[in-house]
Amino acid sequence: MSETAQFTQLIKDNEGILFKVTSVYTDDHEAQQDLYQEMVLQLWKSYGAFKGDSKWSTWMYRIALNTAITYMRKAKKRKVFVPIDQAVLNYTESNDHEFEERLKTLYAHIQTLDALEKGIILLFLEDKNYEEISSITGLTVTNVATRLSRIKAKFKQQITQKI
Repeated sequence: MSETAQFTQLIKDNEGILFKVTSVYTDDHEAQQDLYQEMVLQLWKSYGAFKGDSKWSTWMYRIALNTAITYMRKAKKRKVFVPIDQAVLNYTESNDHEFEERLKTLYAHIQTLDALEKGIILLFLEDKNYEEISSITGLTVTNVATRLSRIKAKFKQQITQKI
């Protein structure tokens, strides 16, 4: 199998990762498509550097999150910022209105986080352990644990203020 075919297959097999990252960092459909394409481009540029020291998905998350953070910084400079809203919720397959409401609340709280915190909570919600999050973000395991604790505290405070 050619290098291009291998890369294409890896992207197809793991495109859910890219979709999740674009959903957390953008809301507008066009912006999601732009970010998705930028992530694939960055993955392709870096593909030759992938040595297999980590899982493909770990490496992919790292590239995707770094690309998304860079994309958001550029978007802020252009003063074009689109928060997550109903577009993300439209992808749920559940007809459970309570679940959808809780998901909407979660995404609203995620929007209050800075770019790095968004990436950390996304990985945490994907059931990545602290070591994997550390590997993807480049933070120490202790720093990941501290940041997750602070994120949870922020969420708890925001939820209790609403009650």
